[in-house]
Amino acid sequence: MHDVANGVQENSRPSFEAAIKHGYGIELDLQMSSDGEAMVFHDYMLDRITDESGPIHMRTAAEIRQIKLTVGNDPIMDLPQVLELVNGQVPLLIELKDQDGALGPNVGRLERRVAEILAEYSGDAVVMSFNPHSTAQMLKIAPNIPRGLTTCDFNAEHWQMLPRKRAAELAKIPDFDRTGACFISHDHRLLDATPVAALKARGVPVLCWTVRSQEQEIKARRLADNITFEGYIPLKRHNLGT
Repeated sequence: MHDVANGVQENSRPSFEAAIKHGYGIELDLQMSSDGEAMVFHDYMLDRITDESGPIHMRTAAEIRQIKLTVGNDPIMDLPQVLELVNGQVPLLIELKDQDGALGPNVGRLERRVAEILAEYSGDAVVMSFNPHSTAQMLKIAPNIPRGLTTCDFNAEHWQMLPRKRAAELAKIPDFDRTGACFISHDHRLLDATPVAALKARGVPVLCWTVRSQEQEIKARRLADNITFEGYIPLKRHNLGT
C-alpha cells in the first residue's frame, strides 16, 4: 500500500504495515542477491529508489539489507523478514522477477529459494511471474504453492529485450495450462484482450495491475476479479496493495 507522495515507498516495511492495518492483501516483488537470497525489490537496478547504483543481483543479501530506500529511509527487506512481519495477517501475491533477462529458461535459483522459504510459512501466499518458465519451475518444485502468470501485451517500448515474435506469442498467454497456473494478473488497461476474455470464459480468476485511481478501478472491475492498486484508497476493500 505504497504512496510515495506521502512518504511510503513500494516494497517497504511501512507500505506492508499500512496494508496490514487496513486489511489489504500485499503484492510484492522479488529479486535475487548474489548469494542466493530472495530480496524484496522491484527493479533490476538500484538507482531509481536508492542512493546506490548498479544491478541488485551483484550485491550480497547482507549488503542489500544495508541499503536504504530514498523515500522513508527504510532498508531493503528480504522475503523471510516480510513473512515474519505479515505472519498470516493478510494474503501475499509474490511476483518473481525474471532472472533470465529475456523471459527464457535460465531460471531456478530464485524459485528454489522462494519454495524453501514458503515451505515454512503457514499464511496465504501465491506466486506469479511474467516469465512462464519461472511459473513452470514453481509447479515442478513446489506444486502445492498456487501460481499464476503476470501478463500484458509485451509491447516493444517496455520489452525491448524480447524478440518481436516471442513477444507476440507471450501476448496470447499460451503457457497458462502447461505451467499449472490458476490465475493471471494482467495490465489493467488491456483487460479486453482476446486471450484474457478466453481465460475468463473458462472461469480463470483475472487480477490486474496497477490501478492508480478510483476511475481506473471502476473500469477495471468490469472485467477483473480483483485489482492491485497504489497511491489511492480503493472503492472496495478486498484488494491487493503494492
